Amino acid sequence: QVIDQRRRRRGKGSLRMVRRSDPAAMRRPVRGIGLIEVMVSVMVLAVGLLGIAAMQSTALRGGQGSLESTQAVMATNSILEAMRANRTQAASYIMAKTCAVPTVTGTAAANDRAAWITALKSTIGTGVGDTTTCGQIELVAVGVYRITVFWDDSRAGTDLGGTGRSLFVESEV
Repeated sequence: QVIDQRRRRRGKGSLRMVRRSDPAAMRRPVRGIGLIEVMVSVMVLAVGLLGIAAMQSTALRGGQGSLESTQAVMATNSILEAMRANRTQAASYIMAKTCAVPTVTGTAAANDRAAWITALKSTIGTGVGDTTTCGQIELVAVGVYRITVFWDDSRAGTDLGGTGRSLFVESEV
């Protein structure tokens, strides 16, 4: 039976109209995700991905600086071995800070110095025309030499120590 609210009678075919003043009773159970929740989760994900990208960039720049340092150590060892192979002429290897490839004069020391500077420029620098990759060989004490390599480390980033880097190795020949 249906109750007619206007007439407060039960009758056949009458409509039942009930007004509810309680909004909580009218709510349906929530299903799914709202737009704001999706936007917040996308924002959190974006911030996380940006952090990962920044860490990756820093790691790559640090790796580049490490690679160049390793190549500088290998270059100093190569010229040291050349000096040890030509021990009687070791004093001929002494040279001031040189950024240009020296001219070859026909001696073994001159050839080794030219090959060393060329190798520095091709491995650490940007090529033969590079003016920032330099080498220096000096006598520290009798039979002890200091080999110094200078290079521009701007590819590793200025926040990781600037652009001008140097490395030296002292060894007895």
